[in-house]
Amino acid sequence: MEPGAYGAGKAGGAFDPQTFIRQPHTILRMVSWLFSIVVFGSIVNEGYVNKPNEMEEYCIYNRNQNACNYGITVGVLAFLSCLLYLALDVYFPQISSVKDRKKAVLSDLGVSGFWAFLWFVSFCFLADQWRVSKREDNPLNEGADAARAAIAFSFFSIFTWVGQSFLAFQRYQLGADSALFSQDYTDPSQEAGMPYAPYTNEDDTTDSMGTYQQPPSADAFDAETQGYQSQDY
Repeated sequence: MEPGAYGAGKAGGAFDPQTFIRQPHTILRMVSWLFSIVVFGSIVNEGYVNKPNEMEEYCIYNRNQNACNYGITVGVLAFLSCLLYLALDVYFPQISSVKDRKKAVLSDLGVSGFWAFLWFVSFCFLADQWRVSKREDNPLNEGADAARAAIAFSFFSIFTWVGQSFLAFQRYQLGADSALFSQDYTDPSQEAGMPYAPYTNEDDTTDSMGTYQQPPSADAFDAETQGYQSQDY
């Protein structure tokens, strides 16, 4: 994972598709995306059957319509969530704000954990309803493979979403790289508790260093001239 803020480098770099695809969280998102397609696709296509003498279709999971609805709903929403966060992963390196990156990583952590829980519920619900299903409700055993596939990939999805939660937690722990992203600036002199030196004018300094001599008084001049005697010609 390259250094930077929450697992991405400095904002403004060029997008590299190969590097993006090789990232662990990108791989897990794509795998989770495929698993969600298998789950809701299996139930939509073969999750509803009917007896030869009945016209109305019913859910293959013990005739429980809620089981089929839950599997389809979770699969479709997980499918959309994977696409949303794949798009966010593409845009993530362009986010320059550390706070926005932190929010994105925290949302990834929360959503991934929530979907892991929903897939656990899906697995338990579908598996239990399939276990108590009556054979006479489906004498031809139609859609049995699709029903088992939905259960199996619901189970696999638990681990892919838990893996995404773990990677998001790692990115959160990575935090911000202070060498590349500076949020606040503090003057080093103030940070060290050193006050600024007072301003001194050079002219004031020169005047204070120089000495001032007053001119001689008039009495001293008269005293000097008294010793001179004029000559008569």
